[in-house]
Amino acid sequence: MKFNTDFFAGYSPERINPGDKEYTVEKIKKVTSGSTPHVARIVDDLYNSILVNGTYRASSIRIAEASKIIENTQRDVNIALMNELAKIFNAMGIDTQEIIDAASSKWNFIKFKPGLVGGHCISVDPYYLIEKAKVYGVLPRIMMDARRLNDGMGYYIGGQVLRLMNKRGILVKNAAILILGITFKENCPDIRNTKVIDVYLALHEYTANIMFLDPWADAKTVEQIYKIKIHSRIDPSWYGAFDVIISAVAHEEFKRIDIQSLLKENGIVYDVKGNLDRKVVSARL
Repeated sequence: MKFNTDFFAGYSPERINPGDKEYTVEKIKKVTSGSTPHVARIVDDLYNSILVNGTYRASSIRIAEASKIIENTQRDVNIALMNELAKIFNAMGIDTQEIIDAASSKWNFIKFKPGLVGGHCISVDPYYLIEKAKVYGVLPRIMMDARRLNDGMGYYIGGQVLRLMNKRGILVKNAAILILGITFKENCPDIRNTKVIDVYLALHEYTANIMFLDPWADAKTVEQIYKIKIHSRIDPSWYGAFDVIISAVAHEEFKRIDIQSLLKENGIVYDVKGNLDRKVVSARL
């Protein structure tokens, strides 16, 4: 069979934001394409029949796929910049979130935040473009450095927590730690390529006494993939039990938890996403 004679191809790259209740599938403007102009029109008409905000018809399948790649690569690079800034400001002893809030008062400041970059798109797609660039003799240094920096943030956060424990005089060996969240993003059950695991691994080297709380993630799937047991609700034995609590994922449910009631007297709260009340937080990214 001959391509574009006996069979044809239509294509629209995935464009979805998991957990987003505002930009749902039917409300997202989709990029469409086809292997011929006729097929492109068919695909475009199909999506326009169900989408509220219509489509953008790309001139080729290559253009459509490249647009998807740079959407995620742009976010990855911008988040990497904020992660690098967070490292600088943490070393200087000033609060990154406060700096971002102040900078956001400028009308054209783009408010990205530092954090863990996981999931099946942003942390993966840049690698496709990086490898393709090498084939064409281009070394994409910014994208490569952004990926390297973002991939290392879980271990950096683990190191920050250990440093804070030492400063507080908390014995690291066999310390009781609670991690809030294991999914790759807030209010979403997706655990694919979650970088919270890296935080866990950085700490597990010193203590096996680590608990996970996540009302969104499926416990069986987490145990199958990561060999970790998680809880969907607070166990009564947890009150006053933890040396450290790490808010790793900004699930809405975590805002309603009495964090202090779960801590030991000299306990630490480390806030990765900046979603907790500042009054209960010992340090944040």
